[in-house]
Amino acid sequence: MASEKTSGKPREKDARPIVWLIAFLVVALCFYFGLLGWRGFGLIATGSVAGIGLGIGVILLPIIGVWLVYSTLRAGIEHQQLARVIKDEGRELDISHLPRRPSGRIERDAADELFAQVKAEWEADPDDWRNTYRIARAYDYAGDRTRAREMMKRAVTQYQDAAKGSGS
Repeated sequence: MASEKTSGKPREKDARPIVWLIAFLVVALCFYFGLLGWRGFGLIATGSVAGIGLGIGVILLPIIGVWLVYSTLRAGIEHQQLARVIKDEGRELDISHLPRRPSGRIERDAADELFAQVKAEWEADPDDWRNTYRIARAYDYAGDRTRAREMMKRAVTQYQDAAKGSGS
């Protein structure tokens, strides 16, 4: 806290514990998927129609699981990349002054007011990935997770398109 007062900036959290937890969970899931796949092949090896059918179904579960883990991690990395660029450009949404509930969530009226402001910016230039990112965050603060995810996907696509267009 003393360093926050002297530098004027809040200290960033150390991300290593979260990264280690994610790594542990991914390794545990890989072990589980391997075990599940092994059981699936064991069911197929029984030679019975029911065993083969169940074995194929059990083998599909780890395949779906691997795809889910991959797509979730990929989306998280992409979102963090956008967040880092937005922070470097100084375009993060400032929510430090907004009133909060005891749970820590932003009060609904304040979140709606923030959303209205960000929506006006986005409507002025919906093709800018920065505005799309900001409205995705505003949706999240307003509690609309579904739209927040949709807009964040759109922001990632716009960012990637902009990066391709600039040749970087």
